[in-house]
Amino acid sequence: MLSLSGVDLGYGTGTICRSIDLSVGAGELVCLLGRNGVGKTTLLRGLIGILPCLAGQIIFDEAEITTLPDHLRARRGIAYVPQGRMVFSKLTVQENLLSGTLIGTGKLGSIPGHTFDYFPVLKSRLKQAAGTLSGGEQQMLALARALAGRPRLLLLDEPSEGIQPSIVQEIAQILNRIRIEQGLAMLLVEQNLKFACSIADRGYVIEKGRIVASGEREALLQDHIVREHLTFPSH
Repeated sequence: MLSLSGVDLGYGTGTICRSIDLSVGAGELVCLLGRNGVGKTTLLRGLIGILPCLAGQIIFDEAEITTLPDHLRARRGIAYVPQGRMVFSKLTVQENLLSGTLIGTGKLGSIPGHTFDYFPVLKSRLKQAAGTLSGGEQQMLALARALAGRPRLLLLDEPSEGIQPSIVQEIAQILNRIRIEQGLAMLLVEQNLKFACSIADRGYVIEKGRIVASGEREALLQDHIVREHLTFPSH
């Protein structure tokens, strides 16, 4: 579904990510682990087209998208849930969800019927301003908004950040269910090893803009190299 080969990314003339080789298969959940400031968010911004690819090649669904503009990547089925959720705080929950339907086609559509199966709490909050939701509810809204565009690849930037442990567990269950039921490919960026490995099939570790380790879920939990390059949250 997604393949990066020798990819460099950065800001202006500064290169942050170097020689990145990474892949995500159809229906696979892959995690990218690393501390703050090591290039995780930069990589996601490069994948959605906000940052230019300075070198290398990005393939999505057997087509090269290395130089494709961000809105066309979204039309092809790549959705992004940014760090910090970034919901439209003054719009209602319903309006936020409707805005997500624009992602895939550029036209306003209907909220997918399965949305409230995955996120039942949002159904009772439809007329409520998104900014008045709790942090966990806002994260669920950000996820539901991205899914409203019916993507084939979901990019998630630290969805466990700043959320209480019980909600983190609930989000893990929801993501796993979506992946299984919809066959959706996911790339999950995280610092929380426990959360990431509870749902990921396999993963990569990034340090100073380079991939320094990779492996199946069990290997990530045991590998001393992974532990050397991660900071564990209290939960």
